[in-house]
Amino acid sequence: MNLIGLTRSELAAVLEDMGEKPFRTRQLWHWIYFRGATDFAQMSTLSKDLRARLADIHSLERPQVSREQTAMDGTRKWLLRFTDGKEAEAVHIPEDDRGAVCVSSQVGCTLTCRFCHTGTQMLVRNLEPAEIVGQFLVARDSYGEWPTPTDETRHLSNVVLMGMGEPLFNFDNVSKAVSILVDGEGLALSRRRITLSTSGVVPMIERCGHEMGVNLAVSLHAATDEVRSAIMPINRKYPLEPLMAALRAYPGVSNARRITLEYVMLKGINDSPADARALVRLVRGLPCKFNLIPFNPWPGAPYECTPMPAIQRFADILADAGLTAPIRMPRGRDILAACGQLKSASERERLQGYRARLAALSPDERAAAEAEHARP
Repeated sequence: MNLIGLTRSELAAVLEDMGEKPFRTRQLWHWIYFRGATDFAQMSTLSKDLRARLADIHSLERPQVSREQTAMDGTRKWLLRFTDGKEAEAVHIPEDDRGAVCVSSQVGCTLTCRFCHTGTQMLVRNLEPAEIVGQFLVARDSYGEWPTPTDETRHLSNVVLMGMGEPLFNFDNVSKAVSILVDGEGLALSRRRITLSTSGVVPMIERCGHEMGVNLAVSLHAATDEVRSAIMPINRKYPLEPLMAALRAYPGVSNARRITLEYVMLKGINDSPADARALVRLVRGLPCKFNLIPFNPWPGAPYECTPMPAIQRFADILADAGLTAPIRMPRGRDILAACGQLKSASERERLQGYRARLAALSPDERAAAEAEHARP
């Protein structure tokens, strides 16, 4: 059993089954999440006998780093492989005094938003709590940020669930991961430093506020159902009226804790002054702020980015109405780490390798290989 990803109560049950006293839970938790231990042998406050028994039957498994890339602006991206060979991506976006780790909640995605590169990759499966928390541990390893520093000194200060997948479609595992991230004796992140981004899974939004209590971000991207349904198929199931009602009822929302509305700027689609004025009407009375995101294209993308002068005019209309609407400058574009660009590069590489192997086979061997490849 991998001990990473277990809650405190689950970890306590493991130790109880081994005949250990309850205080061992706190010690083990400290080593895993405060010290970042990757080997039971490092845990000097535990007896040698307990360390040996733990190593015999348990592990401290992190995702394997298949590839690590650092962009010219300092953004760092990891392609992470899990024990079943599936992969997802995580990104660290550094700022002068802090930095956000963008983690994935699923391998692939089921939502097929037309402006998002991740949406072109089919959903494979949900990530387990160990795999979600493990992405943050890998980032900590990469920056050598152990033991857990204070908020004033840590570079990896925030977590954003904005990577691959829809977090609210993997609610239980994400909620469990959040409980581990915020534990004050381990990774010790404040709930106010964790943001969950959803495409608008209306029935789960209130539960998210009550059970996780994290900041909420919503991929809005349009002011009308017609446009939003065209670029975000989920809007056909959860259109704007029930979505906005759910946001207004989000537990804890206030002017001091506003909901972030993400809005990707697509040339000729959602970027007119009329669209901006429609947004003002749509969000009236909702404590919120906008993030205006210049579209990050990829090869074969169906849209173009709105020119910067038009984005600025759009932002000015929102600002004149009293709304906060900064333009989020793209980060990590040169390594495809910018917003909406996450997709396992190895997927394409494996497909190319598979096609090359097929070309070298006889017709009968090729037919057999294709049949095997098509099996679920």
